[in-house]
Amino acid sequence: MSPSRARVRSTIATIVDHPEEFRALRAFHKALADVNRLRIVRRLAAAGEATVTELIDHVGLSQPLVSWHLGRLRDAGVVTTHRSGRETFCRLRPEAFDEFVIREREVLGLDRPVDPADPITRAASPVTAAS
Repeated sequence: MSPSRARVRSTIATIVDHPEEFRALRAFHKALADVNRLRIVRRLAAAGEATVTELIDHVGLSQPLVSWHLGRLRDAGVVTTHRSGRETFCRLRPEAFDEFVIREREVLGLDRPVDPADPITRAASPVTAAS
């Protein structure tokens, strides 16, 4: 039995060496690409700070799974954690979203000036699109 086309594409994609700037963008997007992680982010945005125990109760997942999700969010720079005694407190870094938008626009070249003679930059311009 041969591997499926999707499996072959996936394997090739993991072998290809992506530039580091794209890896950072991918890590951020992947961190927010899970419903449970989004629920954690929303809870932290509303509460300001929460313990892992409170997050477990909120999302209804096991402690190891919540800790794993928090690790992904922490690796992407979205969440910070600190321990106090036996509890781990989590806090959202709202500035991470602004930093990410700026960085993503730089990496993708969306911050370059619009050249009216260039159809590519002109098509991407919000002013042109609204006209």
